[in-house]
Amino acid sequence: MKQQSPFFRCDGINRRDFLHAGLMTGLGLNMADLMRSRALASESKEPKPAKAKSCILIWLDGGPSHLETFDLKPDAPVEIRGEFKPIKTDVPGIEISEHLPRTARVMKHVALVRSLTHAFGNHNTGSHYLLTGNKPSPVIEYPSMGSIYAQQAGAGKVLPPYVAVPEGVTYSGSGFLPATYQPFSLGGDPSKPDFRVRNLNPPVSLSFERVERRREMQQFLDEVKRSTEERPIHTPVDTYYEQAYALLTSPESQAAFDLSKEPSNVREHYGRSRVGTGCLMARRMVEHGVGFVTVVDKGWDMHQQIFKNMPDAKFRGSGKLPALDQAYSGLIADLAERGLLDSTLVMLMGEFGRTPKINDRAGRDHWPRAGFVCLAGGGVRGGQVIGSTDPFGESPNEQPVTPEDLAASTLSLMGIQPDDAYQAPNGRPIQWVKGGSIIKGLS
Repeated sequence: MKQQSPFFRCDGINRRDFLHAGLMTGLGLNMADLMRSRALASESKEPKPAKAKSCILIWLDGGPSHLETFDLKPDAPVEIRGEFKPIKTDVPGIEISEHLPRTARVMKHVALVRSLTHAFGNHNTGSHYLLTGNKPSPVIEYPSMGSIYAQQAGAGKVLPPYVAVPEGVTYSGSGFLPATYQPFSLGGDPSKPDFRVRNLNPPVSLSFERVERRREMQQFLDEVKRSTEERPIHTPVDTYYEQAYALLTSPESQAAFDLSKEPSNVREHYGRSRVGTGCLMARRMVEHGVGFVTVVDKGWDMHQQIFKNMPDAKFRGSGKLPALDQAYSGLIADLAERGLLDSTLVMLMGEFGRTPKINDRAGRDHWPRAGFVCLAGGGVRGGQVIGSTDPFGESPNEQPVTPEDLAASTLSLMGIQPDDAYQAPNGRPIQWVKGGSIIKGLS
């Protein structure tokens, strides 16, 4: 049987899913339009209290197995329990996978939800449900939590409010909101030595000298328009171009994306993997004022050889679990050490769990009825387990948590009322999340 690529899911999706808000053409007209739209959206918005000023979502694309990570069943029959053993953590009574030893040392910061549940076992529908908090619908695509945050945050900063590392996945975008609330996708592989953020540099054919000349021309045309218009009060057109220009040229934006400024020991602390470098980039984004960062880690759709591929893959320690263990624990510990964890909500999840029974290819298939999400920082009470599953890990038997509950809790922690309604262009009010409840005991 042909080996499945680690960057493909079983449905074959491996495409760039969205138009990137940061795409620059010429002087950056698309970015200017973005700034203009955000400025309009932010008018008359009142700031709301928030326990979490920012959020980092680590998205395990493909569906991570709960039975090999955070909800092991050592007493179940062999065809269910698998090969991995549980280990103790720094919280008495909480055990997780033996392949997450570093994570075991930071569980005092983590609220582990073992009862995440829904009914959509397809990658796209499961992703939509978890990323938006709304059941998939044939007539409407809901915005992701990151895009909701971007819409609520509005304009006012050089850096975009919502960033995807390295880029967004299906349904991590703006849904029925304008495309200006898509994530700003960095592109490429941050773990590569030659990594550069896509679209933060003008095209080869367009030097900064030419950008500057076009900027000066825009300012001249604005002055002409201002002198010929009869209105006494005029909002200059180039205000928005100035914001786009600032993103291209400001030391703040350039420094925020520059991983070379990190000491080598910090790089090693996170690991040199894609997810490790992505989590380090996310921490830099939060430090520079970005409110919502999604770090995408592909390759979790393991229908075969799960006990080999999760820890070792190509060689010992090269699998998904060792890289995630170092990246996730490194992020939690680093945020705590820098005094940022209390104000930064960190989420770890995928679109669903995996089947309790191991299949005939030594893998596990899609299983939405049971899964996990780890939450830390941002007002969350760590060192606890919320909910549980039955002895075989098939279904919740205590405190089931739905995607609506998770989205409602996340938005509330960020100071956004989940039942607020957005006025669609057709005049129809649409709630951000319908029917979700705050997860009991989370904060």
